[in-house]
Amino acid sequence: MFFMIGITQGTKDFDYRQMVICNHCGAYGNYRVFMTYMCLSLFFIPCFKWNRQYYVQSSCCNTIYSLDADVGRAIARGEDVEIRPEHLTQVQAGHGSRSKKCSGCGYETHEEFDYCPKCGRRL
Repeated sequence: MFFMIGITQGTKDFDYRQMVICNHCGAYGNYRVFMTYMCLSLFFIPCFKWNRQYYVQSSCCNTIYSLDADVGRAIARGEDVEIRPEHLTQVQAGHGSRSKKCSGCGYETHEEFDYCPKCGRRL
C-alpha cells in the first residue's frame, strides 16, 4: 500500500473590489484581494492549509501590498470591509505612470534606467 502526498502553494482570489486613488501612482483604480497559502494534499485532495497570507493588487499600476491578516480574514468571510492605507504594506512597486522616453530614439520604458537600453543615450 502506498499514499500519494503532496505539498503545493495555492492562490485564491476573493470577490472584493474597492475603488481608490492609488498611493503609488496617483491614478484611480481598484483593489484586487487574493490569498496565498501552502497546502497538504492526500491523493490530490487538499486536506490542510497553512501559511495564509493576504495581498492587495492595484489595477492602475499593479503595485502589490501585503494586507493586514485580520482584514484579510474578514474579507475571506465575506464581510464588507474598507481597506485603509494603514492596513497595507508595499511589497512590490508597480510600473505606475513614471515612464521615461528617450529623446534620441523614442524608446519608452517604465524601468529605472539612467541610459536608454536601445541606443545608449542618457535618459
